Amino acid sequence: MSKNKQTDIALSLGGNMGNVRDEFRKTLVKLKSGGLSSICVSSLYSTPAVGCAPGTADFINAVVTGRWSSSLESLLRLCKKIEVSAGRPEKHIRYSSRPLDIDIILFGDMIRADERITIPHKEAQKRLFVLIPLAEIAGDWIFPDTGKKISSFLRRKSSSSLYRTIIRSRFPIGRNRKIHLTKL
Repeated sequence: MSKNKQTDIALSLGGNMGNVRDEFRKTLVKLKSGGLSSICVSSLYSTPAVGCAPGTADFINAVVTGRWSSSLESLLRLCKKIEVSAGRPEKHIRYSSRPLDIDIILFGDMIRADERITIPHKEAQKRLFVLIPLAEIAGDWIFPDTGKKISSFLRRKSSSSLYRTIIRSRFPIGRNRKIHLTKL
């Protein structure tokens, strides 16, 4: 990987099958070994399943930010590889239970929409399970397609009472967080 240009990125992590916390720990290790640096991780939140069949187990969600030194395509490949290694089939039913889901929310100031990916993530500004943890660690970041701060979208959402913090981030807010995988 080229170390020339580093891009600030945000990833949403979610899962509702198996030991999700352990899967998140493994994911952070794989992201770091794959080239993600300056990793920050939000608190973990228990959130109702969105778009899934009634009775679907709640999800655990978090957001990870970091610096990436390669292309969007290489990050997408890494995320898909990590999902598959966690047990999520490469071809899967949308809005179904899963051990791990990784969505690329932001990739610097990139705006892109094609058949493979939309950046910023097309649903991020509507989803509290993304906005709450993202605002926790990167509330001043800007959605490049709107020019608005992440925290401003959260203020406009009605209620977050269905979103329960299950593990509060033990890291100071800011870029210099160190990840302690045992604390997830």
